[in-house]
Amino acid sequence: MKTIRQIVLYMALVLGANTAIADTATLEALRDGDMKKLNFHAAPAAAPLTQFTRADGGTGTLADFQGRYVLLNFWATWCAPCRAEMPTLSNLQTAMQSDRFEVVTIATGRNAPTAMARFFDEIGVDNLPLHTDPQSALARDMGIFGLPITVILDPQGHEIARLLGDAHWDSDSAKTIVQALVDGKGS
Repeated sequence: MKTIRQIVLYMALVLGANTAIADTATLEALRDGDMKKLNFHAAPAAAPLTQFTRADGGTGTLADFQGRYVLLNFWATWCAPCRAEMPTLSNLQTAMQSDRFEVVTIATGRNAPTAMARFFDEIGVDNLPLHTDPQSALARDMGIFGLPITVILDPQGHEIARLLGDAHWDSDSAKTIVQALVDGKGS
């Protein structure tokens, strides 16, 4: 029954997708299971331009990802819920990655690059970036005060939703929400 409701709501969204972003009420109706913890903001909030360290050792900002929806996950090697959640983020990236959507992971705080690589190796993740926020500057500027926390950024670089704690990001509900966001943008 829930799947039928999601399909009906998704089709309504697709057929009426002439707005810049999908209707928040429609997106909220697509939430099921862990996705009920995903809170959409009444108005988009500008993301800070605080620098983080890219996986290649250079610096980057969230502006580097503009032009697509980004599911931005803050995590740490010592975080047990992060260990459980990360494979689902990897699965979502595999299933949904496109020129319009990307999963971005940033380890915040003290996370040695070797420990981060070992963490990903141990859980079988090889398709997510090993970006880091060693001084937690970006995390502080975004109000990240626990882990894991995941935010969704729109193509303009604004935060439009946030989920506190871990979730099954490879669930049908999560995929339906991501697809609705991507399709709700129009062509």
